[in-house]
Order: sequence, then C-alpha cells, then structure tokens
Amino acid sequence: MRNGFEIRVATLGDAEKIYAMVHLNRDQLVPRSMGNIVETIDRFFVAESNGEMVGCATYQIHPEFGDARAATVEVQSLAVKSAFRRRGIGKALVEAIISRVSAFGPGEIVALTFAPKFFGALGFEEIPKTEVMHKLYTGCINCTKHTDPFTCPEIAMKREMHSLSNRKDTL
Repeated sequence: MRNGFEIRVATLGDAEKIYAMVHLNRDQLVPRSMGNIVETIDRFFVAESNGEMVGCATYQIHPEFGDARAATVEVQSLAVKSAFRRRGIGKALVEAIISRVSAFGPGEIVALTFAPKFFGALGFEEIPKTEVMHKLYTGCINCTKHTDPFTCPEIAMKREMHSLSNRKDTL
C-alpha cells in the first residue's frame, strides 16, 4: 500500500462499483454498459483505500491495418473519487496500465482527456485528433454527448511506448 491506497487488477466482483464510478463521472467519461464492463473486466485496474474503491481505469488496444506492431493502446474510463484526488491515484492507475501493456509492445499509448496537464505530467503530448480518430472511432460512436468528435472538447494526447524503457520513474 502506498499513500494510503493500493492498485490491483479488477475482479468480476468489482463490476458494479466500476459501473457506478463511470456513471458518477459521466460528464467526463464515455458511458459503459454493465455488460461491457464485465466483458472487459480483465483490462480494468482499481484503486482501493481501506477497502473502498476510490478509482478505476482500463485500456483498449486498437489495431493498425497491415502492421500489428503499430497498434495503439488507449487509456479509458480513468476516474478517481473527488475526495481522493491529488494523492497520486490517477497516476498510479495509468502507470499500472503502462506496465501491463508494455509487455505487448504497442507503438503508442493515447488518451482523449479533459485533463491534459495530468497526462502531460506523465509524458503524453497533445496531438491533433485526426491522428487517432480512425483508431478511437468506436469510443466516439458510443458517446452520447457530442454528435461530432471534432467538436468534442476532449484533447487527444499520445505517448510513444519506445520511450518507456528510458523512463524508470514511470514503471
């Protein structure tokens, strides 16, 4: 346990709490059905403090046509309860995802976010949405907030995965 919380891989028993956390942050996150959470539970990480779930995050792998090594990993559904923010929980969740997916060897990790300073501090750089829209289309098509991904105020950010081996502070 560090700073009063621990990060662990989610279990099926966490699905309802993850659903509630995503729903609680619906103004910032693409909605997920309970079925989708259960189907992808093996990709979720949760943060706990004194037995209470205080954060969650997951990832999605987006293939690249013609070159499997050029796949992109997207950080999704990153949420931390407001009373627990600014304690390193969000950073620890993203680091858990990076640690897990680095074993797969993807070319990059991306996020669509309303918190570019947070991701910038983790080595992500802002990019035009046009660079990733073909990969992230499935998330945008399920979004009920905006009719056009290019009018959505989220910021696209990317971090090259090859740079991870040079950054001991993130793993």
